[in-house]
Amino acid sequence: MKLYHGSLEIVQKPEIRKANRTLDYGSGFYTTTSFEQAEAWVRRRMDETKQDWGYVNVYDILEALPTSLRKLIFQSPTEEWVDFVMRNRTEKGFVHDYDIVYGPVANDRVYAAFALYEGGLLNKQDLIKELRAYKLVDQYLFHTERSLQALTFVEAKEVTR
Repeated sequence: MKLYHGSLEIVQKPEIRKANRTLDYGSGFYTTTSFEQAEAWVRRRMDETKQDWGYVNVYDILEALPTSLRKLIFQSPTEEWVDFVMRNRTEKGFVHDYDIVYGPVANDRVYAAFALYEGGLLNKQDLIKELRAYKLVDQYLFHTERSLQALTFVEAKEVTR
């Protein structure tokens, strides 16, 4: 299976980096199965930095992940997914112990719904019902150094204005 990572640079050797902001699944190396999602992220970063180019880095992931890796999988928005994303986004100092986390991307549209939930205007069940109506893209978080061993760099596709 191919995974994609959007960046302003070619990333042949992925690294676990501490984020300077809160993220859905915590710090680490994020990828997606959607080339379009990775490209959109690159274009957003290009706009922010006024850079004229970026890259969609392509990786192969091991077909059979080692059983020793701790994995957390969310196939769709669930109560557990909402709780996990909210903890990562709002609990200062929260760190989980999973090597790989897979599930939906909580993008800007999703966060409008999350804001209603946080403000008490939407309960958790209605939030999940709302989110299931969206076409959500997926994401993989590689949270530990040993999880990165499951990735093999294939190529970087240049993205220009």
